[in-house]
Amino acid sequence: MATYKLLLLAGDGIGPEVMTEVVKVADWMAKAGIASFESENGLVGGAAYDAHGKAISEGDMKLAMESDAVIFGAVGGPKWDAVPYDVRPEAGLLRLRKDLGLFANLRPAICYPALADASSLKREIVEGLDIMIVRELTGGVYFGEPKEIIDLGNGQKRGIDTQVYDTYEIERIGRVAFELARKRGNKVTSSEKRNVMKSGVLWHEVTNALHKREYPDVQLDHMLADALGMQLVRWPKQFDVIVTDNLFGDMLSDVASMLTGSLGMLPSASLGEADKNGKRKAMYEPVHGSAPDIAGQGLANPIAMIASFGMALRYSFNLGEAADMLDKAIANVLASGLRTADIKGTAATTVSTTQMGDAILAELQKIK
Repeated sequence: MATYKLLLLAGDGIGPEVMTEVVKVADWMAKAGIASFESENGLVGGAAYDAHGKAISEGDMKLAMESDAVIFGAVGGPKWDAVPYDVRPEAGLLRLRKDLGLFANLRPAICYPALADASSLKREIVEGLDIMIVRELTGGVYFGEPKEIIDLGNGQKRGIDTQVYDTYEIERIGRVAFELARKRGNKVTSSEKRNVMKSGVLWHEVTNALHKREYPDVQLDHMLADALGMQLVRWPKQFDVIVTDNLFGDMLSDVASMLTGSLGMLPSASLGEADKNGKRKAMYEPVHGSAPDIAGQGLANPIAMIASFGMALRYSFNLGEAADMLDKAIANVLASGLRTADIKGTAATTVSTTQMGDAILAELQKIK
């Protein structure tokens, strides 16, 4: 039985609550003889700021570099609104992405049949939905320089953020999208704003050239990001794999989240370059935030966090069968009618974070 090193960064808000449910699943998989996990716990976000005065310590960054995968909860909350910008809770997340080289963010948007009515769209629009959004994660406007606020005098200031992409950055995220599409519906939709942005013009040119040179068997479409946002809520099932930049990927994946019924349902994987042995640095996290308004109340939906661990099984540990089992367990629990508050819909009652995690674990035991 293989052993994998995990760094658990629960973070702030509901992060520790949903992380607890992942630990249960990992412990069960070890007992079931599927895989063994050596876990270290670290601090990130506001919790790290309170302890170290920074959003992640050097010690925990070292652990992240040495781990086979980082399992990440959520960061932030009003408690830290006034801390300096460079040490704000989100800075810990950005540093992990940058230092680990996690350039490819995979965000699946899947609508489980049992939750089709929980979406704000009609059942026929979302039932059976299965989209993968591939977001470039270490470039673009979030990391481009200069990034500053300039005092112009006379009470005026200027805020500057720089959108910048190089050819290699576009090619490597494009390859991830095309490779994924070959294992899915064989269709990629590339999205940018080439009508008003030079970086979008380059993105379009490089993606076209990559497609022609290496992936002519995959269908490639292009769509401006604003039009794609509209099409996501008009007829989302027209898409298979969507590839886009850091900024538009951030926004479009949140739009896609509501097609599934709740942010609490969406996992994500952030992957680095494969080394000569095929191993990648990787971090797995739910798309939802820290939700400080419900923290500590047992109301959080742990499914996105558990499903993020499922993505780790699939993409970091090559445990596809175990990942399939976990996906099936989640689907079966939802089909049984169990609901947390965020996906209540017409259900008469809801279950707590712990109860949902226990139900998924019980279903796993049945499937095994």
